[in-house]
Amino acid sequence: MDGAASPGPEEFAALRAALAASEARADLAEAELAVARARASDDQAQIAHLKLQIAKLQRQLFGPHAERTRRLLDQLELQLEELESAACEDEIAAETAAAKTQSVAAFTRQRPSRQPFPEHLPRERVVEPAPCACPACGGARLSKLGEDVTETLEVVPRQWKVIQHVREKFSCRDCEAISQAPAPFHVTPRGWAGPSFLAMLLFEKFGQHQPLNRQAERYAREGVRLSLSTLADQVGAGAAALMPLFQRLEAHVLAAERLHGDDTTVPVLAKGKTDVGRLWVYVRDDCPFAGPAPPAAVFYYSRDRRAEHPKTHLADWSGILQADAYGGYGDLYTPERTPAPILEASCWAHGRRKVFELADVEAAAIKKARGEQPKPVYPLALEAVQRIDALFAIEREINGLPPAERLAARHARSAPLAAELEAWMIATRDKLSRGHDLAKAMGYMLRRWPSFTRFLEDGRICLSNNAAERALRGVALGRKAWLFCGSDRGGQRAAILYSLIVTAKLNDVDPQAWLADVLARLAAHPAQRLDELLPWNWKRIGHAVAA
Repeated sequence: MDGAASPGPEEFAALRAALAASEARADLAEAELAVARARASDDQAQIAHLKLQIAKLQRQLFGPHAERTRRLLDQLELQLEELESAACEDEIAAETAAAKTQSVAAFTRQRPSRQPFPEHLPRERVVEPAPCACPACGGARLSKLGEDVTETLEVVPRQWKVIQHVREKFSCRDCEAISQAPAPFHVTPRGWAGPSFLAMLLFEKFGQHQPLNRQAERYAREGVRLSLSTLADQVGAGAAALMPLFQRLEAHVLAAERLHGDDTTVPVLAKGKTDVGRLWVYVRDDCPFAGPAPPAAVFYYSRDRRAEHPKTHLADWSGILQADAYGGYGDLYTPERTPAPILEASCWAHGRRKVFELADVEAAAIKKARGEQPKPVYPLALEAVQRIDALFAIEREINGLPPAERLAARHARSAPLAAELEAWMIATRDKLSRGHDLAKAMGYMLRRWPSFTRFLEDGRICLSNNAAERALRGVALGRKAWLFCGSDRGGQRAAILYSLIVTAKLNDVDPQAWLADVLARLAAHPAQRLDELLPWNWKRIGHAVAA
């Protein structure tokens, strides 16, 4: 049997050429596919970016009080993050595939011009070695024409250090007395933590919602092992050291003529379970009516939500309280109250929310898609929301004006709309059954109509209580991280630190930098000049020194 004839050199060459052509075609198809995928990813990212910009512009146009737009913005930002990451990954894949071919051009995304890095960041020059000879002719007579600088943003890991305060002793040869420099002030008695470290510890726990056990684990990975009890000691000592500043902040807030009040739940550890405690907040914010006083917030802790707590907090205060319809505030509004009755100003955002839930078409569609039972959507509820939004639109135009101008604009524009809204809600409610959800939502506002329309009598009153809700936002976020307070004393410490940190944020002050400077100066600072360390005064003095 004859064996198969072996292929000759010509056949080998033809096979190699066919294989090379096949590989080239495969590389070409792969490159074209990668470029097309990169273009599609870039288009999706651009579409998502434009949708986000449109949503933000609509939010500015129609106001930040729309719950639907807030949820939509959060969803679009998450979507944009994923699409941008995918587009960058596909761009790199397209460049790699195009480099294997000669006919397919690599795809490069169009990005906005990058802003220069901040000038205050230190610069480290790394000079690349210059050539010793000309690469073209080999000549050694080179002269410098200039330089190109490529900047790369880098971060240096956190550095720990121990500061040794050395106090030398001297003895007198004449009288044999011993003299020595006084010991430096520490933030806390017998303390070992520096002010910057203590400020970081407090801010991460109460400002960044990082429990002490997670901080201890991170410090251990960085080579500094500190026990949980050691860190807890410093938290307690820091709260005690900052107590005088909290008292000055409390006096500033309770000197206001108008306050925002609200409360939120805070789990508290108990035997075999967690009890539901409360954090109360009172915010002084005079910015909406061009008031000169800086904004501030003060927090209080309680184990329950009994009415005696707001009565104790505001025992010596009288003025206008903007809050929700919590029944515990009722005793504050009675005419017999001493030193004077507090005027109630209801929150239109709360009233609108109850109606908006019955007009939220998007939420109903999402629940239906998930197979859940959606709430009914009523066209009458949508009309109520539109009527309320007209009042908010006027408020956005007059925000920041003096009280007299705000009151004049409300008399001319808001009062007719409020009267029409009241008449429309009464007529609409009478047509509905008593147990109807929309009738209940309208009844919530109509029963408190004098407090809802008090903004038509005083230019200082805001339409919503969002200032207090924004102050409590950090607590709501933190609950998911620290889960519960360890005790009532822990809740009280949290109230002190939340007051200081939230007030610093309200005044556009970096809380950690402010706490570090205050803790470094507090022990030696005169008590009669303690107000200089409050965030707004600290910021003003810092700007004056910088200038």
